[in-house]
Parts: sequence; C-alpha cells; structure tokens
Amino acid sequence: MPRHRRGWAIAESEEERLTPLMGALIEPALLVLLQEQPQHGYTLLANLQKIGMNPPHPSVVYRALREMEFLNWISSDWDADESLGPPRRTYTLTESGRRMLRNWRDEMVRTGDLINILISRIDQQD
Repeated sequence: MPRHRRGWAIAESEEERLTPLMGALIEPALLVLLQEQPQHGYTLLANLQKIGMNPPHPSVVYRALREMEFLNWISSDWDADESLGPPRRTYTLTESGRRMLRNWRDEMVRTGDLINILISRIDQQD
C-alpha cells in the first residue's frame, strides 16, 4: 500500500516514485486531456495513468482542477444524469485554458531541450 507525502503517492520502488518534475506536469497533462474532450475527475485520473503518469493522489488532481477553474483555464458543470449515479462534475477547457496550454507547450519545448542536454551530459559520464 503506497504511503502519501504532500499528496503524491510514494511508490514501493524508487523507479516508480512520482518525481517533482512529473508533479509539475499535472496542469499541462490535465489541460491536454480536457482539450481532447470534457471529462469527469475520475476519468481524468484514469487517463493520466493511461498517458504514462504515475497517478497522483486524487486530492492533488482535484486541487489542480479547482485552481485551474479559479484561473478560468477550465469550467465545470454538474452532470446530473441519474443513469450514471450521483451527480458528477464535468470539466471543460476554456479559451483562456487553450491559450495557457499553448504557453505550456512552448515552455515544454524549451525545457525538453534542456532535459536533452542534461541527459547527454549524464550519459557522457557513464
């Protein structure tokens, strides 16, 4: 059973641990998923795992969603379809969120270049 520290699951092995770098990617990952289609929180959690992100504690994802909604990057509405069970909140990307996602994309390209340089330098030492 994973333990939790500051909301991030601490995996049994060091290789499976969610790193601060992965934690920093929660916002753009959620924005990408919402760009594809509006989704419920539980679906977003499952889809984070499908794209290769070790799933953070649900409270981290819901906190990020609340913050992004406060910033007007996303909006939400209650889905009261009784056939789906209790009402669930559906999150949708806003135009402001689309602009932020483009900013994230540019930042990730710059960061990716730096990451590649660092990986290359690490490999030179091996």
